[in-house]
Amino acid sequence: MLRLAVVLLAAAAGASPAHADETGASPGVVRLESPKLQMEISPRLGGRVLHFSLPGAPNLLRTGEAVASQPDPKVSAAGENIPYLGHEVWVGPQSGWWTDQAVNPARRKAAAQWPPDPWLAHAPAKVIAHEDARLVLEGAASPVSGVRLQQSFSIAPDRPDTAELAVEMRNVRKQPVSRDIWFNTRVAPETRVFVPVAADGGGVRVRSDTGDGFDGLVSSAADGLFSLELLPPSDGRQGRRGKVFIQPRAGWIAGFNAGQAFLIHFELEPLARIHPDQGQVELYLDWRPGMADTGVLELEVHAPYATLAPGESTTAHEWWVVRRYDGPDRRDAQVAFLQRMLAEAGVE
Repeated sequence: MLRLAVVLLAAAAGASPAHADETGASPGVVRLESPKLQMEISPRLGGRVLHFSLPGAPNLLRTGEAVASQPDPKVSAAGENIPYLGHEVWVGPQSGWWTDQAVNPARRKAAAQWPPDPWLAHAPAKVIAHEDARLVLEGAASPVSGVRLQQSFSIAPDRPDTAELAVEMRNVRKQPVSRDIWFNTRVAPETRVFVPVAADGGGVRVRSDTGDGFDGLVSSAADGLFSLELLPPSDGRQGRRGKVFIQPRAGWIAGFNAGQAFLIHFELEPLARIHPDQGQVELYLDWRPGMADTGVLELEVHAPYATLAPGESTTAHEWWVVRRYDGPDRRDAQVAFLQRMLAEAGVE
């Protein structure tokens, strides 16, 4: 019989043991694990995922020092981004983050595209279900985005190698809101990531952010698989930085790092259902070679853009799979392994 466990951990070094009390107060970190994977989620940080790997293996997610140094953030309409990293859920489009709210008029007037909504980013989430292999969290009602997120994380007994992440976004205003659910998963920038694209390389838009001493992005779409190539930057440049907007050929992203291969699969949507400012898949790279513990690669997935009437909701899902990878750090070897992994997971 498959044994699954949920373990409550301390939120950060020096914190008291985490727990969920009878009122549903937010614990620091909750671990979901099976013989095939482990995942750690922080209800205190809005349902942010802080760890994903094979059992006992290195963390595949990139997390920030702020997880330990700022474990109890204050939520404010004037707050700035706190770089906890890991995996979190935003709402799109980014161009509308601060244009439809009254709690920070200056950001509304400027049509600010940064920082993300503090209520979604790090307001504590309430534990509303906590079972052997399932965690359900209810986030704060945001006066910035006008929505409340409910997130669930689960490992099914018949699929111990797969974690399912589900998000329900509900309109909490008295008038319609137009948003999309936006998954954002941060990994180390050295992770080699593949996204399936059209054979002719279409449906891909690359934006290189070359200010501040950065060089542009270098990519490959060989064999219908898009990847970013970490070629050394030009002389005098500190690294490579930019963003890629992709209409994928199939609903998955795969990556290789730390002796592991992982797969994030999701429901493929037609281009017409994705906000024109965004791509269903987006990759953001900030890479600085030779500088340890810096930079990030963001793996982003947008659900359909929808207008929700008061009280109406929409949902989106991701499924995460992980395998041990002992092969060489070469594209051909990784692609061959990936094809087997996709077949085993039943993902086309």
